[in-house]
Amino acid sequence: MPHDHHDHSHDELSPSGHPYRQDNDEPLTYWQTMEIAMRELLIEKEITTAAEITARIEEMDRRSPADGAAVIARAWVDPEYKAHLLADGSAACKAMGFEPGVLRLIAVENTADVHNVVVCTLCSCYPRNLLGLPPDWYKTRAYRSRVVKEPRKVLAEFGLDLPDGMTVRVHDSTADMRYVVLPARPKGTDGMSEAELAQLITRDSMIGTGVPKTPT
Repeated sequence: MPHDHHDHSHDELSPSGHPYRQDNDEPLTYWQTMEIAMRELLIEKEITTAAEITARIEEMDRRSPADGAAVIARAWVDPEYKAHLLADGSAACKAMGFEPGVLRLIAVENTADVHNVVVCTLCSCYPRNLLGLPPDWYKTRAYRSRVVKEPRKVLAEFGLDLPDGMTVRVHDSTADMRYVVLPARPKGTDGMSEAELAQLITRDSMIGTGVPKTPT
């Protein structure tokens, strides 16, 4: 591709005329290597196919906090659905068309006396089927270790200052069990529709590191 000549060495340019940038590739981690090996083994044994894996990844990538917000908004307006969600989170999500997969989903309710927060101390287990990809901070060692030991301090760093008398419960996700927080419905929302309520529900409020937005 032709390009104008400037006062620099061609060693600094790619064949297209753009400056080279240093690669930021890093060696694969142990778990990344294991994931690749397992995927290739499943394909080799004809347990699944590359196309099926790709389709599943694309399906998971389409998940977002909006799915969880729809579930929470329904629980706010429908007492029967709320009871269903708290009794069997997986079945309640299925009832709204959201497939939770084989994992058990448990909904924990915030009240005037109790605030719940979710973590995975072992790795980064997260209700991806309902909330999409986890935020980067959720996967950090700092969050995973500190929120168990000093939850109030960690929540304060997120801008969430809880009353002294409120109980804070930390829920540790596992390989076969996930948690989602049912936040308290904000005051002043009695006349709002289910769709309008869903707009108030944030990802962090369903993890427990935040609360829903207040109506304007």
